[in-house]
Amino acid sequence: MTVVFVLSAACTTPPSGPTGGPTGFEVLGTLPHDTGAFTQGLELVDGSLYEGTGLRGQSSLRRLDPSSGELEQRVDLPEPLFGEGITVVGDRIWQLTWRDGVAIERDRDTLEEVRRVTYEGEGWGLCRDGGRLVMSDGSDELAFRDPSSFAETGAVAVRRDGQPVTRLNELECVDGQVWANVWQTDEVVRIDPANGQVTATVDLGGLRPAGVPETDVLNGIAAVPGTDEFLVTGKNWPTIFRIRFTR
Repeated sequence: MTVVFVLSAACTTPPSGPTGGPTGFEVLGTLPHDTGAFTQGLELVDGSLYEGTGLRGQSSLRRLDPSSGELEQRVDLPEPLFGEGITVVGDRIWQLTWRDGVAIERDRDTLEEVRRVTYEGEGWGLCRDGGRLVMSDGSDELAFRDPSSFAETGAVAVRRDGQPVTRLNELECVDGQVWANVWQTDEVVRIDPANGQVTATVDLGGLRPAGVPETDVLNGIAAVPGTDEFLVTGKNWPTIFRIRFTR
């Protein structure tokens, strides 16, 4: 996959989080992003960038060209569903809803709905960790789910320096670790799902584009396969950033 970006200056943040983990970042490039997209989920798979968006009457699932940011395909959720996190599983895509209690399984090629399953509580972020799914609900817990049935198979409490970390939002599973946006903050945290411990904290506040309201928070993180890089954006932001975490 060839991706062309506009290079920009590196950014770093003061040291924070557990010793040995990344504490800063550098910007490697940018892509345009639809300011009408209330980003809830972002995932890059096999050369396609998938984005789930939220808000009632505006929720959608989209396929984007990762080299240009251009929209290739879009399906809208019927009202009153409020879209949340997404993840790809083989030839399917799972899409959460916020307080509607349903996860939608979609055909990856057409993006059309295949079936719905129900779950208790709220849906926030979702990612695939090997043979299981990892899901957040706004609490300090991550739930593990079967990728076929969506049944819950376990959970872990997330802690940083012994304290609960709540409002875990968009998730990205990478190399056995879970990266999570912390809602209403500029932080992303790296979590070891084996024990729930936060192993790194990075402040991405320096990415906020000029003129973006404080209410349009950072949300959306997608690993770039085969690299140590990520695509990140925010709700209604005009830009997707390609970054690398640094120490």
